[in-house]
Amino acid sequence: MAEMLFSFDRRNFRECQNRFRGEREQEYYSGDYWIEEGSAIDVRAERKAVGPISIIRLRSITKSFFRRTRQHIREDATDLSVLWFVKHGRLAFSNQCGNKVANPGDFAITRSMAPFLIECQVDDDSVHEVLHVTVPTHILRAHIPGDFSTGLFMPVERPELAIAENILTDVFEDEGSLAPESARALVDTALAIIGNAVRADAENAPVRQTIADRRLEDVLRFIEVHLSDPQLSTAMVAKGCRISPRYLSFLLRLKGTSFSGLVWEQRLEKARSWLSASDPRDISISEIAYGVGFKSPAHFSRMFKRVFKVNPREFRGTEGQGDRHISVDFAAFGEVSELLQ
Repeated sequence: MAEMLFSFDRRNFRECQNRFRGEREQEYYSGDYWIEEGSAIDVRAERKAVGPISIIRLRSITKSFFRRTRQHIREDATDLSVLWFVKHGRLAFSNQCGNKVANPGDFAITRSMAPFLIECQVDDDSVHEVLHVTVPTHILRAHIPGDFSTGLFMPVERPELAIAENILTDVFEDEGSLAPESARALVDTALAIIGNAVRADAENAPVRQTIADRRLEDVLRFIEVHLSDPQLSTAMVAKGCRISPRYLSFLLRLKGTSFSGLVWEQRLEKARSWLSASDPRDISISEIAYGVGFKSPAHFSRMFKRVFKVNPREFRGTEGQGDRHISVDFAAFGEVSELLQ
């Protein structure tokens, strides 16, 4: 459930400098914050914390300002990036590189490690509203590797940004029904989607796909969907994708792999992830082996050790599950004669 970060009116708006970071002074970063004096003043910010990330909805009928100087940066080197979704009014951003304005429907990213001035301007109906997300920059870099010290502004015309905004709004408005892990997963997904949008926008136009590219996508999708089927074969994939086995081999050569190499690599990688994320009491190694398309646990164990240098039981006991250990007698499964195709 969202909590009130700050609320200012005519009675207390002159105290905004000391209160805009919340009672514990843990939100945002240091700077100069002030509210334009007028006949009516109403500025409210509500906050929803999701791990180290905060989703904040700011509403105002009054123009407000925030300034971050080099002196502030020297005194408080908190490196935060802020993702802005402008709902009403405008966000005017100024720094040494010039001026930028985000209008309703626009998206922006600002960063705390370069001086700037922001004006939160109201619209013709005297309303300013933004949804913004404060993200430690080292976390954002996992999704958006660029440097946005001078600011990034773009319209929310891209469907990815609109979807990310909806996800973040839903998390913000949740009244406690979401588990913390689910909220964090949704926020991470929104950040990943925003990263995709920023990269696509930087490329200006999507790369034209050739017929071979589209056919290869069909092949990779078919293989992933049917990966658990031990009968998966080139004939099965070619028939399912309505291409010849020869053309299938050609497409996979474009990807720099063979059918057997791709299938076994995916099966072993998915098994490794499954072993890492699962509890031995919930699912056995043999179930994982069958679940990713191996015909026997013995064959799975041999292939897993060939690639990862330890057998599945050792991996789960040391790397996948910390100090926990599961005892599996692979000799009971017997030997099989199948080899990598």
